[in-house]
Amino acid sequence: MPAQHLPGGVRARAAGRVRKGAAVAFSLAALAAGATTGAGPAAARPQTAAAPAAGCSTAYRIEQKLSTGTTWRMCRRYDSKAGLVLENISYQPKGETKPIKVLNSARLAQIHVPYDDGKHEYDDLTGQGFAQGLMELAPGECPGGTIKPVRVPDGDPRHPDVKGLCTTTRSRGHAYRMSDFATGRVHQAQGKDLLVYTVNQVGWYEYITEWRFRDDGTIDMNVGATGSLSWEDYNAQDGRGWPIGKGAKDYSTSHSHNVFWRLDFGLDGSSRTKVEQYDSTVSAPSGRQEGPSARTTRTKVTRELAADYKTYRWWRVVSATGRNKDGHARSYELVPGPTTRYPGRSFTRHDMYVTEYDPCELFASNNPGCAAGHPQSVDKWVGGQTLSHPVVWMNVGFHHIARDEDQQPMPVHWQGFSIAPRDVTAMNPLTPEDLAWQNGHWRWRS
Repeated sequence: MPAQHLPGGVRARAAGRVRKGAAVAFSLAALAAGATTGAGPAAARPQTAAAPAAGCSTAYRIEQKLSTGTTWRMCRRYDSKAGLVLENISYQPKGETKPIKVLNSARLAQIHVPYDDGKHEYDDLTGQGFAQGLMELAPGECPGGTIKPVRVPDGDPRHPDVKGLCTTTRSRGHAYRMSDFATGRVHQAQGKDLLVYTVNQVGWYEYITEWRFRDDGTIDMNVGATGSLSWEDYNAQDGRGWPIGKGAKDYSTSHSHNVFWRLDFGLDGSSRTKVEQYDSTVSAPSGRQEGPSARTTRTKVTRELAADYKTYRWWRVVSATGRNKDGHARSYELVPGPTTRYPGRSFTRHDMYVTEYDPCELFASNNPGCAAGHPQSVDKWVGGQTLSHPVVWMNVGFHHIARDEDQQPMPVHWQGFSIAPRDVTAMNPLTPEDLAWQNGHWRWRS
């Protein structure tokens, strides 16, 4: 099968791949108690006032009220390198009188693909025509939803509009289940999600870029790689590949997929969010303790940061202005997915970066938008600057050692992470009315 020719002079690459400092200041404290097409809309600017509705025309607006009562609103546009970009994302669960803004923008920031033999290395978004590879979707690929046309910048001028954006809803199973001991009643609800996704082809691979907006306020961000293994890379007989097909003749070259996302938070309409890191230490039992004890401390991230996951560590982004009905500061927690950190490049050596907002810094590597002399990768942007408008970069890696089951076609393998609401609402946003009184320290009714 010949390599596909991409528009704009982009070289189709073979895909077995699939194809082809910083001072950081913290103030450590004990854990506080109680405490879419075409050009589309303009890029989101830092917000200082609440933005109750997505600021874009109807053609570029996505708005969905889920059957459980939650409404998500956002704008969409299509970037010539990043593909689908979502902006002005807000969340309104039942019981809230107006939307709660979550993100100024959310976008892919790179798919970096190095091969184990060192012969090939690709930046799919900025070097391999990712955006121009938008694929048309058949109705069966968007069950129960709507497929929207997308104008692809620098795409095929004979076919500038591609029916390539799916918006649909999907059940995810139990949102909760609870047996009421007093009444014997079982409270349960089935969760519902809004899905927004595209498929982009790069060489032999096809990437499903999926944004999943749950009715409980969680946002899941995933990239699924599928398509084909490249027969041009069935040549790794040096311990850097896996035998594919009969016998031990064709060895598919192993490679990594390092996927980056860029999140510009705008909680409650303000970009002056705060970032906090939490670490817990577990100590052996002492005295009359029945078991080990754990102590959690908070670190306020006040300067640019390069950080890594470790046991009992997590981060949250905190609103500068908004509080829930209990008086607690609204925030979103960063929830990592499985990852294999790639040590071969400086920009892939950390799981997360927090940088001060710079409008030209859009891609984690091979970033083309800044002036000459400006560093081209995210690790070089962590220079100790004080954070007033933090931007979060997430890096999720996968080392792809092919298997017989990867052909043909290749099953989807997913990489991603989530952001989950922490104190955005005073209770579970899906709480049934007859349990709404059980907030905080409660007693059975007499």
